[in-house]
Amino acid sequence: MAVQVLRRRFTVDEYHLMGQVGILGEDDRVELLEGEIVEMAPIGSRYQATVDRLTELFSRRVGDSASIRVQGPVRLAGDSEPEPDLTLLRRRTDFYATAHPGPEDVLLLVEVSDSSIDYDRDVKLPHYARQGVPEVWIVDLEREAIEVYTYPATEGYSGFSQPVRGQNLVPQHFPSLDLAVDEVLG
Repeated sequence: MAVQVLRRRFTVDEYHLMGQVGILGEDDRVELLEGEIVEMAPIGSRYQATVDRLTELFSRRVGDSASIRVQGPVRLAGDSEPEPDLTLLRRRTDFYATAHPGPEDVLLLVEVSDSSIDYDRDVKLPHYARQGVPEVWIVDLEREAIEVYTYPATEGYSGFSQPVRGQNLVPQHFPSLDLAVDEVLG
């Protein structure tokens, strides 16, 4: 006899309420994706160094043309609020004080993967595509590779490239921003 497992999915509003009443603590490393609360991997030193390096590179080169959000929430749907490692957002004077940014606000989303490549590629990436996030980079630290996904659709991204060391990355929304793969990987 097959056992049916029932799962209780949550909305973003319920997820926030869990934080307000103390079910989820400030130090809990979780995110909400398609109604499920997912525990995030611990932060390793190489992972954090890569996030810090990207933050510094983008801060220097993007200037006032975008807001940079580091490990902050992006509300993708009524049941999803992931916390990508780095997001370049359309600038707003209130810095999204009234609501978290949505997919229409995202110019570039970056996930850094130390031990979470399968989750980032197989679970998060298709969700980002379905929600219309225009460009996603997955920085795979294990393989020292960067995967660039563009042109989202409901069935996934139709654009893919994988620049290697010695080559450059140019985000769609920032054609003058030319980053060397070596700079990103360190």
